Amino acid sequence: MNGKTTALVSYIGWIGWLIALLAGDKEDQFAKFHLNQNLIIYLIGLIPVIGSIAALVLWIMGLINAVNGEAKPLPVIGEWHILK
Repeated sequence: MNGKTTALVSYIGWIGWLIALLAGDKEDQFAKFHLNQNLIIYLIGLIPVIGSIAALVLWIMGLINAVNGEAKPLPVIGEWHILK
């Protein structure tokens, strides 16, 4: 999968994220950027009510960035990195 495809697939739930992680190009920085941001969004979504609403807003913003081919950090979580 190319970087943009990997980024888009990562936004299709946990299963899509896992597929993107395993099947995507490990060296593509664009894909890695979106995989990381999406993982953080999914973790924030585990927080009841407020986290779920914030995760939905961030998810939409991240998806729009991936579709447009942009690697713009999202507000608040943009500088957090779980995946290296």
